[in-house]
Amino acid sequence: MFSVNRRDFVKGVATGVGISAFAFMGLYSYSPLSRHQLPKTVRKQFDFGSCQGVKVTCISETSWFDNSVLMKDIHDAGGLLVNQYDFNWPPFGNGKGIAKGSYTEGIEKIKHLLPERVNEAWELTETLSINSDNPGGFSALVEVLDNDGVNHKYLLDCGWSYAWMDECFQREGIDKMLADGEIEALIFSHEHFDHFWGLPVALKYRRDIPIYVPHGFYEEGFKYIKDSGHSGDVIEIKDEVSEFIPGMVLMHFGVPIICRTYGEMSMAFNVAGKGLVIVSGCCHQGIIQLTDSAYRLLKYDKDQFHGLYGGLHISPFEDWDPKYDDLVISLQDWNFEKIGCNHCTGIMTANKLLERGYPLVKGTAKNRSKSKAYLGNGDNIGFGVYENA
Repeated sequence: MFSVNRRDFVKGVATGVGISAFAFMGLYSYSPLSRHQLPKTVRKQFDFGSCQGVKVTCISETSWFDNSVLMKDIHDAGGLLVNQYDFNWPPFGNGKGIAKGSYTEGIEKIKHLLPERVNEAWELTETLSINSDNPGGFSALVEVLDNDGVNHKYLLDCGWSYAWMDECFQREGIDKMLADGEIEALIFSHEHFDHFWGLPVALKYRRDIPIYVPHGFYEEGFKYIKDSGHSGDVIEIKDEVSEFIPGMVLMHFGVPIICRTYGEMSMAFNVAGKGLVIVSGCCHQGIIQLTDSAYRLLKYDKDQFHGLYGGLHISPFEDWDPKYDDLVISLQDWNFEKIGCNHCTGIMTANKLLERGYPLVKGTAKNRSKSKAYLGNGDNIGFGVYENA
């Protein structure tokens, strides 16, 4: 599995940067390798048991509402290698303008309001931040029915905008699930703003929820967890594969990511009688590396890739390059039986998958999602016993 030392971060990220910084966003999640070009794989086939089914509810896949606004912010701040905490985006606005942000200065202005008074905190940070009406967020509820009939609930990421995510949590009943202790843990796929910065909204309803993060979180990230009012355990996942409950593992990828973020974590499930189901946040490691690692490392029923859900990071800014067609084509090698994509997959990619006949589950384009080509806000997908959920 590809990994890189933190000291080589800038060098690793900069490799392959083309003329356009924004073209690099799509390029970064693209790997020139395909399974056909790799040497014969030695499979470890880690046996992690099985579960009866998995259901994923999209709380929000709308990380931001206007691509052009976000792209301009990144361009004006100096590009994709700028530290995300320096952009002066909410909730860390200090009133000094683009690229003059500071985690320390920003959090000090709102810390006294977190987590119970998140709406007040957001109103305050809106006056101090750049384009504070653009943030949304990515978050999903993942339910797993184990073989003893127990339904486990996990929150994958918690978005960005306090106002938007609180609205989404209340719309999907996440607020009550958190308050009642139904959600067992909060799992962060990675440290990016649109997946992580909405943390206080979750803590508003349950401060002591266990939090799992991939190895590579920066000092600001760990400090933000504490400054947001978290009082529970924080567990850092370092191993390639970590068994979570029978039938479920976390997969860690040590990869450098744009905006000075490091490391991504995906979820994998062995659904009895069906096969492997993979759930991704953004898939910055690349869909080829994700699927190849799952094939190489995990044991699953029927040796079948059954399901896939989440962001696949192919055309997040709705640009297209012929090399992305290779990714779309190579995905067929894994013979997924059911796919639910959204977020940084891109609408263009979803339409390409539909055109090629992939078993894509369409959405409803409700709650400010933009297309029925993919699963949007409030939509869900089920595998195994949740097949018709």
